[in-house]
Amino acid sequence: MSTPSRRHLIAATIGLASFAASPALLAQTAAPIKAVASFSILGDLVKQVGGERVAVEVLVGPGSDAHVFQPKPSQARQVGQAQIVFSNGLGFEGWMSRLLNTASYKGRHVVVSEGIKPIEAEAAHGHDHKSHSKKGHGHDHGEIDPHAWQSVPNAMAYVANIAKGLCAVDAAGCDSYQRNAAAYSAELKALDTDIRASWAVIPAAQRKVITSHDAFAYYAKEYGVSFLAPQGVSTESEASARGVAQLVRQIKKENIKALFVESISDPRLIAQIGRETGVKPAGALFSDALSDRQGTAPTYLAMMRANTTALTQAVQGQ
Repeated sequence: MSTPSRRHLIAATIGLASFAASPALLAQTAAPIKAVASFSILGDLVKQVGGERVAVEVLVGPGSDAHVFQPKPSQARQVGQAQIVFSNGLGFEGWMSRLLNTASYKGRHVVVSEGIKPIEAEAAHGHDHKSHSKKGHGHDHGEIDPHAWQSVPNAMAYVANIAKGLCAVDAAGCDSYQRNAAAYSAELKALDTDIRASWAVIPAAQRKVITSHDAFAYYAKEYGVSFLAPQGVSTESEASARGVAQLVRQIKKENIKALFVESISDPRLIAQIGRETGVKPAGALFSDALSDRQGTAPTYLAMMRANTTALTQAVQGQ
């Protein structure tokens, strides 16, 4: 073989080796990070940050209630095989610790609400949820409202914690996670601006809403809306007859027009309140779960926009 031919062969070999070892190619061919998210809303946030590098499995899917969730053995195996698990925290997943123990999970567990100042349920809603909560189920949130994602700035904090967790288990993908988080946070900031603008045209005295359970304290605090509910912060809480009667009187006295059931709740209680007050329920809000892909809230962004549209229209009597 001539010297030039030998040089060409060596160059071609080096070039092929360089191509095979390129980070871009490795990123495309590497197996995705196995992640588990506790419920559908959180699963969507993890997908937005993780992108194609992360395969996300959700334990409590769209339209399902995390308050009454009971993990299956197959889900324990799913968690045991994960490289990273994401949960909301603040007492929302009363079953999470048991599930992690059952799965003998040794990977990274990220509590996405870390750093967020929780709202005390009693302080936020002005009545004692503990007095009418079911006992012995492990889902009672006590005095803390866990629904922090209902504030968009809190969702931005979730996104930062998700990116940090993914970087910890996949350093090679950290730049990608940080870029995704920054891009998605810009969308969240725009969403937050739009929600504030939607409420700005409505007088503060008119911003009163009845929902089936206390899931909107963070939304209320962030956007200046008053939410009242016959149930506590868990859908397993039982509304007392006295509490419902008091709520009916308040609706009549204050001429509250916005009456909603939540997508995961039994609609019969709200229907009863509607009959007693003459206020027609305005539809469903998405509190603890997304809709399926064919619904109006298949993503967090869509959920917050759909809720805000429904709420602002209802309080204006539209």
